[in-house]
Amino acid sequence: MLALGLSGGWIGIDQRNIALLLERAGPLGPIAIVALMTLAVVISPLPSAPIAIAAGAAYGHVLGTGLVLAGALAGAVIAFALARFLGREFVARWVGSAPDAGLLGSQNFLTWAVFVSRLMPFVSFDLVSYAAGLSALRPWRFVLATLAGIVPASFGLAHLGSALSQPASGSVILPVLALGLLTGAPVIFAAWRSRRSPGPAGPDRSPTQ
Repeated sequence: MLALGLSGGWIGIDQRNIALLLERAGPLGPIAIVALMTLAVVISPLPSAPIAIAAGAAYGHVLGTGLVLAGALAGAVIAFALARFLGREFVARWVGSAPDAGLLGSQNFLTWAVFVSRLMPFVSFDLVSYAAGLSALRPWRFVLATLAGIVPASFGLAHLGSALSQPASGSVILPVLALGLLTGAPVIFAAWRSRRSPGPAGPDRSPTQ
């Protein structure tokens, strides 16, 4: 089952492939979802959105969201730990280059940076996890920021999958609009903040509790 999931990531995995995998997995389906979501974070080429949508289609938006959260958080923690204990050289070999941006700042600044990045679907989830592992960010702060940041997108994608699995359902409009707002709101907020700020202000670089 795990081999099937891995091979699907390299040939262009989609919701239908994952749905077939879950059907064959039977009662092990939830474990397969968590495992695939974890791999999607640790191994970059495996896309996570189709997995989250398939989870919602197979298990509904409540259980689907829980499975997506568990897998995404597990993958983020693994990536963070790999970078923290194996260092920059390992990350450079694993992802192609060692992330350098966003590694400096106070504990509060780094926590906020991780949280905001989780709200932006176009920001690489795995690279942020590896970069955070190379920083001085405390593990518990990373876990809390990641968990809080991935709840909206996880629920939106799972709910979208649940809605798509119901024929002639108009409920698909709400999750699509929610995902669009989730994607655009951080960009609009950042642009608004940059217009208000008279100039760049460097973050406090002294560690805080």
